[in-house]
Amino acid sequence: MGNSFLKLHILILISVLSLVFGCSSNRGTGPESGHLPPPESKTKPSSKTTPATQRPYTVDGVEYTPLASADGFVQTGIASWYGDKFHGRKTSNGEIYNMHDMTAAHKTLPMNTWVSVQNLENERKIVVRINDRGPFVTGRVIDLSYTGAKEIGIAGPGTAKVKVTALGEAISYSAGTKKPDAFKPLDYYSGNFTVQVGAFQVRANAEEYRDRLAKKYSNAHMVLYTDDRGTFYRVRIGKFTNLKDAERFGEKILTEGFDSTFAVAE
Repeated sequence: MGNSFLKLHILILISVLSLVFGCSSNRGTGPESGHLPPPESKTKPSSKTTPATQRPYTVDGVEYTPLASADGFVQTGIASWYGDKFHGRKTSNGEIYNMHDMTAAHKTLPMNTWVSVQNLENERKIVVRINDRGPFVTGRVIDLSYTGAKEIGIAGPGTAKVKVTALGEAISYSAGTKKPDAFKPLDYYSGNFTVQVGAFQVRANAEEYRDRLAKKYSNAHMVLYTDDRGTFYRVRIGKFTNLKDAERFGEKILTEGFDSTFAVAE
C-alpha cells in the first residue's frame, strides 16, 4: 500500500513537471538596439503552432500584442531607419537583416506583411516587408531598412512623417522587377484552432490524460512534437474556426482546474 501510494505521487509529480516544462514560453525583451532577438527554435513559425512573433511581448515594461490581422491597417506617424550596426544580425523572425533589402520593423503587424510606406513630406512611396519588431522609441511607428529609407528620402534627415498601409501577404511577383504585385489579407483570426492543455515526455501519461479529457471535452487529441530538448506529446482539446473563440475557450477552462492553456493553429 505504501509503495503504491509513493509511486502514484511520483507519477503525478513527473506529469506536472512535464506540463510546466512543455508549455513554458519566453517573452522577448529588447536589447539597446530597440529590436527584438529571434524566437527560440521551439517557437519558430510553422503551420502547427501559433508563431512566437504573434504572442504578446514586453519591452522596457511595456507590453505589445501583435495584431492577428493586417487587413485594413493604416497608421500615420514617424518613420526611422536602421543600417550598418544591425546588418548581418538576426531579425525577430529569425532572418538575417540586410540593410539593402526592402524590409522593415514594426511593433505589432504580423510578420511577412507587405506594407506601403508613403513619405508625407515629399509624397514618395515604397513597398516593404515586415520581418522585425521595433522601433521602441516613443512616437516612431516603423523602422525601415537603409535602402527603403533612401528611396523615400529619409536616410539623410533620419526620420520623416509617413503613412503606413498594410497590403497583406504577397501571392505573386513581377517577372521583370521581382517585386510583389499582388497580395491577399494576412491574418491569424480564421482557420482551424484548438487549445493546448498539457505536454508530456512520457507517451503513456499523455494518452491517459487525453482519454480522461475526452470524457468531458470534444476533440481531445495528442500531437507529437520534437525539438532540441527531446520529444513531447502535446494534449489538446476543442475545435474552432477562429482564434478568438479558441482563446475564449482557453480562458474559460482555466477556471475548471487547468494550470495552463493557450490557443494554437492546426
